[in-house]
Amino acid sequence: MTRLVLWDIDHTLIDTRGVGRQLSAAAFEQATGVPLREQATIDGITEQVIFRETARLHGITTGRADFERFASALAEQHVKQAAELGERGHALEGAAAVLHALAEVPGVRQTVVTGNVKAVARTKLAVFGLDGPIDWAIGAYGEDGEARADLVRLALSRASADPSEAVLIGDTPADVEGALSADVKVIAVATGRSTATDLHAAGADHVLPDLSATESLVGLITG
Repeated sequence: MTRLVLWDIDHTLIDTRGVGRQLSAAAFEQATGVPLREQATIDGITEQVIFRETARLHGITTGRADFERFASALAEQHVKQAAELGERGHALEGAAAVLHALAEVPGVRQTVVTGNVKAVARTKLAVFGLDGPIDWAIGAYGEDGEARADLVRLALSRASADPSEAVLIGDTPADVEGALSADVKVIAVATGRSTATDLHAAGADHVLPDLSATESLVGLITG
């Protein structure tokens, strides 16, 4: 058996409990010189889009260099505030157990497909002890593209994996739609703002309340 597991991060594996927005605000001001007044809707979209649309809300037109400056500042903020992130945020129930259980299954590789930039993704999972099972080289990140579907396809390419070998686990309709557009199976968890009804309507193959049922979840992933 070969299986490529593509994990979303925020509200799937962890909850930053507002620290993520706080750090984004600090990075936005650091990169643009303008205090953050409001932020673009973030569910299921990538950091590139969030930054560009948030800047637009402040009357600022941005390019790639501006985004890279913001991404660097955001990574710096997460490293500086890692202790606060660990104190206020938390790994979601069952996340560590299922990551480590899958790591023991021959033929399974785990990575992330996330709107976070890679440096931030690594810090977030490291803070909660979830980074060990992740193969970072084959993931796809917020600096790699704007559309979830493109990130899924990029991860498949980096892993040299066929879509039939992959399963994506996420918490938003955007996660579901991005995976389905790449012919990848989807297990959705209703641990974020989207309800089970939303996730079923988006077309998820399976919808779970959370990650707590380790054995059955491993069976869904590897079956």
